[in-house]
Amino acid sequence: MASRSLSVQQEEMAVSGQNLANVNNPSYADEQLDVSESAPLPTPVGDEGTGIQINGISESRNPLLDSQIQAEDSVTGSLTAQQTNLQNAESYVDEQITSTSSSATPDSPNGLAADLSNLFDSFQSLSADPSDLSLRQSAVASAQQVTAQFTQVSAQLSTVQANLNTDVQNDVTSSNQDLSTIASLNQQIVAAQASGGSADQLVDQRAQTLENLAGLANFSTSAESNGAINVSIGGVAMVSGVSETDSLETYNPGNGQLQVQAQNAGTQITLTGGSIAGEITARDGALASLQSGLNTLASQLITKVNTIYSAGYDLDGNTGQDLFTGANASDIGVNSNVAADPSQFQAAGAPGAAGDNTVALALAQLGDQNVAGLNNQTFSANYAQTVSDLGSAISSVNDNLNTSQAVGQMLTNDRAATSGVSLDGEMTNLIQYQKAYEASAEMITTLNEMLQTVVNMKTT
Repeated sequence: MASRSLSVQQEEMAVSGQNLANVNNPSYADEQLDVSESAPLPTPVGDEGTGIQINGISESRNPLLDSQIQAEDSVTGSLTAQQTNLQNAESYVDEQITSTSSSATPDSPNGLAADLSNLFDSFQSLSADPSDLSLRQSAVASAQQVTAQFTQVSAQLSTVQANLNTDVQNDVTSSNQDLSTIASLNQQIVAAQASGGSADQLVDQRAQTLENLAGLANFSTSAESNGAINVSIGGVAMVSGVSETDSLETYNPGNGQLQVQAQNAGTQITLTGGSIAGEITARDGALASLQSGLNTLASQLITKVNTIYSAGYDLDGNTGQDLFTGANASDIGVNSNVAADPSQFQAAGAPGAAGDNTVALALAQLGDQNVAGLNNQTFSANYAQTVSDLGSAISSVNDNLNTSQAVGQMLTNDRAATSGVSLDGEMTNLIQYQKAYEASAEMITTLNEMLQTVVNMKTT
């Protein structure tokens, strides 16, 4: 009985030492030694106790909290991916987004809003003295600045979208690695439990891998009686027992924007959580709308300006040229002839009238006109709407991310309270185990002395 007690107290201290060693390990669940009273011996006076026995080691893991944390990790992963990429787009637009109101005006000295304003201001200045070459040069320079800003922002947004495709591909690869790891851990856990051993460390590793996967893609799980966990993504079984039955892959639907499908099943998977979903949402949502808005704005600017400008005459009486080239924000430019020779700027409404400002004035007034192709908004108002839509998307993502992080922290705290290691508790346990060990050792010492006394009595 004393020997069993010594063994149990030693094992209890070993388990406490393991708990203390992992006090800062977020994937670790507090372990306890499962013990019970050993089988009694029948005696003439009744059953006599034989001490204590060890049944195994268990951990205080809460599957419900684990699944809730995994679900929230998917939400946080999606929102974090959206926030990062939308903020990148905001920096490329280079506008101070101070309000999400459609009437708010983007405010940046280096942004497209300022360049559009400067363009129409330069047309207005030119209309005051259309024969002034310096004013013509200024108008051409303003047009070049606008086109440069359009093409630069468009190229940068295209880079963000291309990077998002790369991120989707990389995260799909990481997800498949996690699925393979989960299947492998399932196999080890099933084998360990079947042989009567402890699989707690393997279960901890699997829980951490599931949380990593949750940050990449949302999934559903089901537990088997043998200790294995089944994983399904988008309704497709990815891990069944000890086998990885399917995996994720990216494919191009024809527009260059990668989507996700099940490799073996060949069915498209619509993810609603995880960084993969966030990357696709940002790419095909707010960023696509921003790029589309810029293309529409540039296209309308090209069309409306050229319609007025092409009917004008330059200082030599020539006509019929366009001021802007290209079709949208990606390729808008300024006519190279006008850029090289500002005297070719067609500011007059009739040939041979150097002081005629008809076309220059019409171009200046265009900036205050509502354009049907821009939802009956002016160029500046339409751009302000496009930018404010981006601001609204960022604001919404920020708010939702703050909420998700708060919920995730609350769930993590709840799990720490139920499954985490308590330093005070373990220190108290160590003292208790130490005293119990000393008492059991004292019992053996006492028994030894009693036996020695009996032996001495016999000898005497």
